[in-house]
Amino acid sequence: MGQVRKIPMRKCIGCQEMKSKKEMMRILRTTEDAIVLDTTGKKNGRGAYLCFSKECFEKAVKNKGLERSLKMSIPKSVYEELEKEIGSIEIKCE
Repeated sequence: MGQVRKIPMRKCIGCQEMKSKKEMMRILRTTEDAIVLDTTGKKNGRGAYLCFSKECFEKAVKNKGLERSLKMSIPKSVYEELEKEIGSIEIKCE
């Protein structure tokens, strides 16, 4: 008999949908309080998960979901930088 593996689920801070960890991107607050996009999902720090869509990012900015999840205020310049990075790897949200 095979063993059933548990799939880690995370909630998108934009659309509030639960999805598997691999279907989402992680935005990370490092120990130096820098905000970066964690493509590997393995870096140390406090993370927040977002779908691969610009709509979810815009919702997260509007409802301050990213600020709540990372427990810090985020300057506009960081949002603009994240928007450029997300735009380059965007996949339509289903």
